[in-house]
Amino acid sequence: MGISHSLQKRILTAQKNEITEHIIYHRLASSASSENKKVLVRIADQELRHYNYWKKYSGTEVQPNRLKISFYCTVAKCLGLNFGLRLMEKGEKSAQSAYSELKQRFPYVKNILKEEERHEEKLIGMLSSEELTYAGSIVLGLNDALVELTGALAGLTFALKDTKIIAAAGLISGIAASLSMAGSEYLSTREEGTKKPLKASVYTGIAYIFVVFFLILPYFLLEDSRMSLAATIITALAIIFIFNFYISVAKNTPFRKRFLEMAAISLGVAALSFFIGIMMRAFLGIEV
Repeated sequence: MGISHSLQKRILTAQKNEITEHIIYHRLASSASSENKKVLVRIADQELRHYNYWKKYSGTEVQPNRLKISFYCTVAKCLGLNFGLRLMEKGEKSAQSAYSELKQRFPYVKNILKEEERHEEKLIGMLSSEELTYAGSIVLGLNDALVELTGALAGLTFALKDTKIIAAAGLISGIAASLSMAGSEYLSTREEGTKKPLKASVYTGIAYIFVVFFLILPYFLLEDSRMSLAATIITALAIIFIFNFYISVAKNTPFRKRFLEMAAISLGVAALSFFIGIMMRAFLGIEV
């Protein structure tokens, strides 16, 4: 079979992708639980078989993409196996479209495509990570802190003006609220019986404290209260964006709707609190 230069190039690209993904799955399998490990090793073996198929036509060994291997292994280690594999599966969709161009010339490519499509189905069924099990508790902590504290800081900003007083008031109320939310989550989870109550409450409390720290930080660093509020709102939007991106990838859910919904609630409460703060300042005659 005569192979043109452009076709040879596509084969080498496919070959490189297969050996790269083989190594990634194999490395991730080494740190996975026993059940997950079996599936990951099986997929890694499939990728190696695909690599050897293309090697027959290219007639050469191909080196893997070391940067890609390091990236996905690091992501999986830092952000969880589920997130790392989901992110990798999204990248594989472009490889599958490239394969579709080759299947007219190489009939076996149809089998490769079927196996690639089954990868995602297997991963969906096999993966269960603690981060996703307790995602509801994390959402509760993040969402409540973003809504309450962004609103409180907006109101305090236009009622008090002094950044240090606002930061102190926000920090005190934030810590108290985080403990309250953690306690409520403990009691709620204990009644449901679906998760460990103490662990769920810890996730909620930590998520709340995390948001409190970053939202109040501008008030400690900046002197101008309005600049501090602007920085806080930008920080809140960044937290909402990052968290919703993580959940959308890890749980394979729509990103845009969740992000806009959460952002609209936080900014809406902040805007309402902004006007309440102005009215309270005028009504009470506060001059700071």
